[in-house]
Amino acid sequence: MIASVRASVTPVSIGAEANRRSRGEMCGIWALFGSDECLSIQCMSAMKIAHRGPDAFRFENVNGFTNCCFGFHRLAILDQLYGMQPLRIKKFPFLWLCYNGEIYNHTLLKKKFEFDFQTKMDGEILLHLYDRFGIKKMASMLDGVFAFILLDTANRKVLLGRDTYGVRPLFKFLTDDGFLAVCSEAKGLTQITHAMATPANIVPFLPGHFEVFDLKPNGKVQSIQMEQFHCCTQEPAHAICDTVDRLPTSFEEEMVKSNIRTLFENAVRKRLMSHRRIGCLLSGGLDSSLVAATLVKLAKEEKLQYPIQTFSIGSEDSPDILAARKVAAYIGSEHHEVNFTTEEGIQAVEDVIFHLETYDITTIRASVGMYLVSKYIREKSDSVVIFSGEGSDELTQGYIYFHKAPNAKAGAEDSVRLLKELYLFDVLRADRTTAAHGLELRVPFLDHRFTAYYLSLPEEMRIPKHGVEKHLLRDSFKGLNLIPDEILWRRKEAFSDGVMSVKKSWYVYLQEHLESMVNDDQMEKAHKTFPHNPPLTKEAYYYRQVFEKQYPGRAEWLSHFWMPRWINATDPSARTLSIYKPDKE
Repeated sequence: MIASVRASVTPVSIGAEANRRSRGEMCGIWALFGSDECLSIQCMSAMKIAHRGPDAFRFENVNGFTNCCFGFHRLAILDQLYGMQPLRIKKFPFLWLCYNGEIYNHTLLKKKFEFDFQTKMDGEILLHLYDRFGIKKMASMLDGVFAFILLDTANRKVLLGRDTYGVRPLFKFLTDDGFLAVCSEAKGLTQITHAMATPANIVPFLPGHFEVFDLKPNGKVQSIQMEQFHCCTQEPAHAICDTVDRLPTSFEEEMVKSNIRTLFENAVRKRLMSHRRIGCLLSGGLDSSLVAATLVKLAKEEKLQYPIQTFSIGSEDSPDILAARKVAAYIGSEHHEVNFTTEEGIQAVEDVIFHLETYDITTIRASVGMYLVSKYIREKSDSVVIFSGEGSDELTQGYIYFHKAPNAKAGAEDSVRLLKELYLFDVLRADRTTAAHGLELRVPFLDHRFTAYYLSLPEEMRIPKHGVEKHLLRDSFKGLNLIPDEILWRRKEAFSDGVMSVKKSWYVYLQEHLESMVNDDQMEKAHKTFPHNPPLTKEAYYYRQVFEKQYPGRAEWLSHFWMPRWINATDPSARTLSIYKPDKE
């Protein structure tokens, strides 16, 4: 890969900034309750997620509790010992917490309820909220992204929870006799052994839910409650504890656009909570450009001691590279361009599938570039906290196929469906490709208040207008000179078009290369070879082969392929739709 930096690179000291700000961070969590096997053997599985926290690692047995164990991988920041988990504090010696995430409103909650903090960790707020209000209110008051494992030894309970959109991953495995294993990624559970004759399924923990288990004397558990604490269409309970008060409820257009701007800026501002250098992925599309421009603007207001680095990936003359270059020059970021060849992209596919744990076609296609740019960021820059534009297409009906929605109601319903499935597709891609290189992802478009507000707007306001998708979002930022006008109104590019040369797209390169990797005979038998989600193309067949080699018998992890609606699609690429007009044409 060749990279070029389009601004001067200034060495930065961020020590003072680090002390001022809070310490939520990227990590990997793992726990076993009631293991049948020697823990020293089982714990080798936890090493499979070491990439999520490459700097420090800890195992801890729970005193007096048979066969219970926590594992934690940490991306160390300033002090190698500070912030290790499981988190325990003197006030609640009976609580053990392992969590991965950032709680953006922890300071506001601490003030509101007058909690006495013993550490500077944002996650400590979970212990105080749980002790005072119980699990449901605790989970619903958290404004942030999180996956947690909480052990309450006083009440003999194990509690799990995950944020509304599943931005932070969590998987569980439960045997018929009550052996529970939990991990940030499924790969940390595939080699866990147990005494039951029936296999235990590894399943993603449902976003926006919490689960409570009774902990028995032998360390085994029994699930007693599984409940949703927040759905994306509801105003979140934590709105009472936010830096922006309740907004006017009028649906008058100018008021709506003002509210959208206020909530979006608030979403970016609260995510500046960081003790590591902040950067931003920039494709030159609408979403990443709005995020990057707002980030640069707020970083100046907050007096961050370094310029924001932006990163784009593609071949030298690709539409995305050219558009991102234009945006970076306009907003004044320190811009890095990462060029990759088709060969490098194809070579990365096996590693990408290993990290993703899926064989979904569009997820893999779009992950290759994100994986390679994340690798560059880790190796060649000092940015660790990475902002990105995920979630906007789902929220604002940004996919090209929304032009084909039969009516506004159908479009609105599909938008909610996509948001609820993000943890299987775009959010999964964004987490795994960045976490593979020890980076921490921030996605302001999936802010709970911003999404709930946008989804509360009349259905007619949210549909594509004048042949342009995401019209309301674009219109909200019109005339502000935040980003260049041509970018504000740039049509959506399929990633597989935007990232490669104007001569030939990534999508076409992939088809040509994989044509020779799978023969016609294999395709004819695809339904028998792979009865669950059988591949319909040679590309899909190749991805499935790689997946089965790495995760044999785990095809059920993907319930269905991501596909456009309202048209008879056999391929998820926008390029295959008759309504699609790429930049280069």
